[in-house]
Amino acid sequence: MSASKARGLSVKVERFDLAAPFVISRGAKSVAEVVTVTLEEGAFQGRGECVPYGRFGETVQGVVAAIEGLRGALEAGLEREALQALLPAGAARNAIDCALWDLEAKRSGTRVQDLAGQSSIAPVITAYTLSVGAPEAMAAQAAIHAEKPLLKLKLGGEGDEARLAAVRAAAPRSALIVDANEAWRPEDLPRFFAACEAAGVGLIEQPLPQGRDEALVRRGTTIPVCADESVHDRAGLKALRDRYDFINIKLDKTGGLTEALLLADEAERLGFGLFVGCMVGTSLAMAPALTLAPRCRFVDLDGPLLLARDRAPHLIYDACVIQPPASYLWG
Repeated sequence: MSASKARGLSVKVERFDLAAPFVISRGAKSVAEVVTVTLEEGAFQGRGECVPYGRFGETVQGVVAAIEGLRGALEAGLEREALQALLPAGAARNAIDCALWDLEAKRSGTRVQDLAGQSSIAPVITAYTLSVGAPEAMAAQAAIHAEKPLLKLKLGGEGDEARLAAVRAAAPRSALIVDANEAWRPEDLPRFFAACEAAGVGLIEQPLPQGRDEALVRRGTTIPVCADESVHDRAGLKALRDRYDFINIKLDKTGGLTEALLLADEAERLGFGLFVGCMVGTSLAMAPALTLAPRCRFVDLDGPLLLARDRAPHLIYDACVIQPPASYLWG
């Protein structure tokens, strides 16, 4: 922290309507409610966005309060390294951390990937997510998006075999990954894994509830399994190695890009494959996550594609190919 820095903090709650209801096994949403942090320091401005997630006990009001609780420290010059010990992993720290990265990039005239020692960001294919629903409804969604190279299916438990078969028939050329959002039970695994194999699924994300995934030790499928809700930051990562092949890194879980990069390092050291994902947010939330994309086998940063209107300025999506972020958006 440096008292010589005169810095201003702005915290704003913004609402973005979705193009259609987004439905997963835990419920539906029609609006993305995000918290945006702006840090101003002289002529420079850094921004970050987070999406509070009720699954982890977060609320918009709670996240705003946590950020406001650091106003004095942030306006006095708090930097990323000290931030990590002041807030837990989660949405509030993410918005601040990403704003600090952006501010540092603007001050130094250096792109974030270079500051972080990461590879340059190239255009990358993102998955496109289909909400869970009746098999015929999911097939209709899949038919509309059948030319997209990678579809991500939200599943919900009972009826998933029919959903998988219907989507595969409607989109025969698309690669498929699936996300059960903790909706399966151990006794479901053999039949749901068999349905995934029949549909040619390339990755299964978080089939069982966090903390109740022991059955994945002997799961009986060659399809890689990815941890999402089961992994937030580096704590406990080693204990997941016999259950998962990949981890889904989301900045709203890790509490920002700083921890996300360290988590990626540790995951690679332990032999996990990397997947970078997102909550439903705007381009300002996706841009920091793209820093990780060159290291990831799977990229799922389609949040803006699910909105009726993205913020401006925004990322450029050419169908499902994301162009690298311009510095005036972030980083």
